[in-house]
Amino acid sequence: MTAPILEHVTAVDGTKLAVHRLGAGRPVVMLHGLFSSAEVNWIKFGTAQKVADAGFDVIMPDLRAHGLSEAPHGEYSSAVLVDDLKDVIAHYQLSGFDLVGFSLGARTVLNAVLAGVQPERLAVVGMGWEGLVGWDKRIAFFVDAIDRFDDIRMGDPAFFAVSFMKTQKVDRAAARALLTSLSGTDLSNLSAVTMPTKVINGAKDNDNGSAQTLVEKLPNATYAEIPGTHMSCVSEPALGETLVEFLSR
Repeated sequence: MTAPILEHVTAVDGTKLAVHRLGAGRPVVMLHGLFSSAEVNWIKFGTAQKVADAGFDVIMPDLRAHGLSEAPHGEYSSAVLVDDLKDVIAHYQLSGFDLVGFSLGARTVLNAVLAGVQPERLAVVGMGWEGLVGWDKRIAFFVDAIDRFDDIRMGDPAFFAVSFMKTQKVDRAAARALLTSLSGTDLSNLSAVTMPTKVINGAKDNDNGSAQTLVEKLPNATYAEIPGTHMSCVSEPALGETLVEFLSR
């Protein structure tokens, strides 16, 4: 297993974003999920290695306030994660690239396409229709978990979110600022998502609602089910295998 190279990209507001790169060939940018990192979602369980071995330059930013990226406090713009993605694409002068996102990363790559970013292929992992429609409720749940961080015990619906934040050593002030800044997805223009799209979801993952419904709402999407829950599906070999099959077409 090859260790990724750690690089840095400076976002337009000066925030330094950590970027992990592995492999060579056609570029694919992969965004991780909330409170996680490129290491946890893509590298640790071998997904990035599978994609790199298939002939791809795998580019994995840590979202701001996550992983090894800087976590400035204060207000962010409502499109800050899309803007950061655009800065990464511009920094590497990417063309003919693909986009992959998991959970919050899935929402971000979809929002980026709606904002004019044009990958040749798009993979949306761990995201369903209700996760987009009910974005405000999802945000409220995680903000509440941050606000009650020290008081949450086993049995509380937010217990596992808090446990994961502790494991990841999340900067809660920066994460809260990021979450409360983000706007919902403009679902009126899904016809703009014309590129081949693969919606991938764990068989026991209901965290963001119906992935099948999301497939039906997108003009050029197909569905793939892999084993696992929302948390565990990123550890499944099937994730890397499904991505390689889709991206290699």
